[in-house]
Formats: sequence, C-alpha cells, structure tokens
Amino acid sequence: MKKIKQLIPILEWLPNYNSSRLRGDVVAGITVAIILIPQGIAYALIAGLPPIYGLYSALVPQVIYAIFGSSRQVAIGPVAMDSLIVATGVSTLALAGSESYIAIAILLAFVVGAIQFLMGVFQLGFIVNFLSRPVITGFTSAVAFIIGLNQFRNLLGVNFIQSDQVQYLLKDIWFNVLDFHQPTAVLGLISVMIIIWLRKINKKIPNALIVIVIGILSVRFLGAYFKDISIVKDIPSGLPGFVFPELDIDQIRELMPIALTLVMVGYLETISIGKSLEAKQDEYKIRPNQELIALGLSNLIGSLFKAYPSASSFSRSAINQESGATTGMASLVSVLIVLGTLMFLTPLFYHLPKTVLAAIIIVAVFGLLNIKEAIYLWKADHMDFWLLIATFLSTLVFGIEYGIMIGVGLSLTVLIFRTSRPYTVELGKVPNSNFYRNKYRFPEVIIDEEVLIFRFDAQLFYANASYFRDQLDKMTDARGSKLKLIVLDAESINRVDSTGVEMLKDRVKYYQKKGILFYFAGVKGPVRDQLFRGKILQLIDINHFFMRVNGAVKFFKTGNREHEKKFEHYIHQSYEHQIK
Repeated sequence: MKKIKQLIPILEWLPNYNSSRLRGDVVAGITVAIILIPQGIAYALIAGLPPIYGLYSALVPQVIYAIFGSSRQVAIGPVAMDSLIVATGVSTLALAGSESYIAIAILLAFVVGAIQFLMGVFQLGFIVNFLSRPVITGFTSAVAFIIGLNQFRNLLGVNFIQSDQVQYLLKDIWFNVLDFHQPTAVLGLISVMIIIWLRKINKKIPNALIVIVIGILSVRFLGAYFKDISIVKDIPSGLPGFVFPELDIDQIRELMPIALTLVMVGYLETISIGKSLEAKQDEYKIRPNQELIALGLSNLIGSLFKAYPSASSFSRSAINQESGATTGMASLVSVLIVLGTLMFLTPLFYHLPKTVLAAIIIVAVFGLLNIKEAIYLWKADHMDFWLLIATFLSTLVFGIEYGIMIGVGLSLTVLIFRTSRPYTVELGKVPNSNFYRNKYRFPEVIIDEEVLIFRFDAQLFYANASYFRDQLDKMTDARGSKLKLIVLDAESINRVDSTGVEMLKDRVKYYQKKGILFYFAGVKGPVRDQLFRGKILQLIDINHFFMRVNGAVKFFKTGNREHEKKFEHYIHQSYEHQIK
C-alpha cells in the first residue's frame, strides 16, 4: 500500500482529508482561479493560440497533477515562458493561430509529456542537475525579457515583429515605436500602473482580474474613444473534446529540439517551485522523479483534451500557498471555477482589450528578471556570474532554443573545468599539536624541509589525474634536493578510478628513483580497496598507509608505529579481504 501511495500521492492525503483543511483549500483555489483565467487567456496569445486554449490548458493538467504530484501546493497550467517557447518552435512549422498551428502545439504537449513521463519512470531526474543555478537564472531572465518585449506590439498597438532574438525586436521597436495607437497605449500603460500599484499594496489582491474588468468596461461603455482598439472578441463556450493527436513522425522529429527544451524548462520550473514550497512546511517531501511522472502525465493526458504544454507557475504557486492551500484540493477547486467559466462566462471576455492582457504579461514576466542573483554572484563567485551573463546574452541573441543548449554546454564545461582542476595545497604542522593545516591559511604552521604533505580536494579520476601529477611535481620541484618524503593526505579523495591508480603508481616509481619515499594518510576504505586492486602494494609497503598525516611523519622520523597498531591490523585485514 505504501508503494501505491508513492506512485499516486493523492492517496496519501485524501483518505485523511478533513473539514479543517477545506476552508484554506477553497479560498486558495478561488484565488488562484481568479488569477489563472486571465493569465491563461493572455499566455495563449503569447503561444500564438486562440485564447480558449489557455483555459483548456488549465483544466486536465491541474487534475492530473493533483493526483500524481508529490507537491500539494504547486499550481500547474499555462505559463509565460513555456508559451513563448511553444511560439518559437511551432511558428517555424505553421502560421500562428491556424488549425495546423493548433494541432502542432497540441502534438508538442503530447511529445513533451511522453518524454517527461519516461524520464520519471526510468528515474532520470538527475539529468537536470547539469543545469546549474546561474544557467537557470540567466536563461529565465532572458526569456522574461524577450516575452516582455514581444508584448509591446499589443501594449502599444503597433504591429512589431515577433521574435525570440532581442536584436531584431529592439531594432523594430526603435524604428516603429512612434506609430503607437494612442487609445491602446493609454489603456495599456494605465493597466501596467494599476497592477504595479495594487501589487505594492497587497500581492493577494487579484490585480489581473481588476484591470480586466476595467478594460472590458472601458471598451464597452467608452466605445467612442476605444473603437479601434484590438479586443479578444469571441471565445467559444463549452468543454474541450477528446482528440488523439496525429502522430506524424517527421513532424515529431522537427519538434524534438523544442520539445527537449520544454522538458527541461518545465521540469526545472516545477521542481524549483516545489522545493521552495516544501521548505515552508513539514507535511510532505518533493520527489523529483515523481514530479517528472506527474508533469509528464499532465501534458500527455492534457494534450488529449486540447491542452498545449503546461508547467508550474511561480506566481500562482506562491499565491496558492499564501492563501492557505494545504492539499491538491485547491487545484480541484480552481478546475471547477475554470469549468464554470468555460461553460457560462466566456461571452463576458468579448470586449477584453489585448493591451490589458499585454500589461498583465509584461508586469508578470519582468518580475522574473533576477538582478539580485547577478549582484550576489558577482560578489560570491565570478565564474558563476559570467556563466549567468553568458547564458543570458546567448539566449537574448541566439534565441530560446539555442540559449538553453548553450547554457547546458557552458554548465558542463564549467563542471569539467572545476573537476579537472580541484584545489590542491601543501600542509604544515600547527605548532604544539598533531594537526596539519593549509600553509596559506595558517601562516604560523611549521614546514619541514624534508617532508611534503600534499592534499588533493576531489575524487581522483581520468579528468584530473594529469593535474594531480603536475601540481605534485610543481611542489616537489620547489623543494629541491632536501625532500625525503611525500605524504599524500587523501582524506578528501572519495573515489579513484583506474587512471588515477596508474598515475599514482607512476609517481611512486618516479620518486623512488629519486630517493624520495611516498606515504599515504587518511585513505578511505573504498579508495584503499581500489589502490590494492590496482596492485600498488607491489611498489610500496602496506605499512606505509597511515590513519593520519601525523602518524606518517612520526614513522618517518622515528620508525615507531606503536601508536597506530590498531590501524595497521585493520589495514592488513582489509588487504587480506581484497586478496580473497
């Protein structure tokens, strides 16, 4: 039963659900729905789809996630970033808003869901760990900026080009911005100011709904001034029917790059939001692979009911938690309200100005520009700062699809660089003690001219074995002819591969020819086992393995190992076990 509950997390909370949770869930569900409905309509426009598809994407995906998601407060549905990625990928294959375009967007949701589900089943969530936080921040900030710029066409009533490359957007805006439509620009800018003002008063105020009501009433009753303003017009009523996407292999192949981008971005959004909400309570734990399964099923099954790719929303999830949601029941309440809207209320949105929707989107996405993180990284870690900037600029210049690819490439490059060049240092003895410390951090330590204590702070494997050798040789060369002993402090080495073992054997032989002894101190059991299997004991004595650096130095100076008798016995037992 426990395993079933892990696979279907709703079974963990639904059987014990009580009335004390209901009020908070209902209030949160209503609050999120009030925000979700206008956002869904707005984000569908970003995706190049008719507004109704934003509401379709707020239905089935929410229900599926409430059943299978390990987070009880994450709000699933259409989001700005994924919507722009959809527009970027699908616009190259069909005309925005056409039947073919809609079919491809729904097929994209099916493909994204299938990949996410399979990744979850095969527990491949760790793959996303290769996207470092600076890359995620740089990418999301760039996408937010691109989304905001793309909405200036609706905000100002100017037919700017739509693109995910900032240089083309800025050029077109620069040359055509003076052609703005005055009534559209006035209503849009007033909406922006109202949203910002209401958010400063209280973030729980449904600012999106308020400006939508103002916009609809303005167009409806001040038609003389707003007669040429672009409005949403007809949004069909009714629920989405069941339609299985047409699986065109050639089309799926063309969609694969953008689908993989959506897989990564959607999962990152969901897991990062889920983790932040998890930290605020102690009732449940986020399970990354379960999140992949839940997100995959949400997109997969959602696509069968005309939903385009969905993910978790930063703003709606935060509001869901702040409004008192404690379980997935809040999402189900939101679904009921969206259902009611689809059935009875869509005619009310006929006079909704697109400039108001643009205002909602612009304020929402510009809040994702994370300048604080860049400032923090500049002070804390320059390499991470430049990684963020490089991802940010590459996404702006080359587009979303290439931006995420460059970000992943840069993440892997930095990972390889850091693992291939770990921290190495020479240790010295702290006066009147048995401890050895970094000679650069503790200038008072005593350095013995005959002994080099070398510490390597990483696993020792093929990527950094040459660096180990070069750093060790550099330190021994600096000592000159007085050096008699090298002690490798291996406490920080948690793994060694065959390349590392062979390199160590080579160095042992090299220094033996020069008359320099080579001892090991603090070697972990698994590392020692690997060294023994690599036949290092054919080159050095088993008694040259020590528990601590101090024991190695004392043995060299006095030849006395009485203080390490127990460890020596343990080493012999370990060696005999390896032989067996």
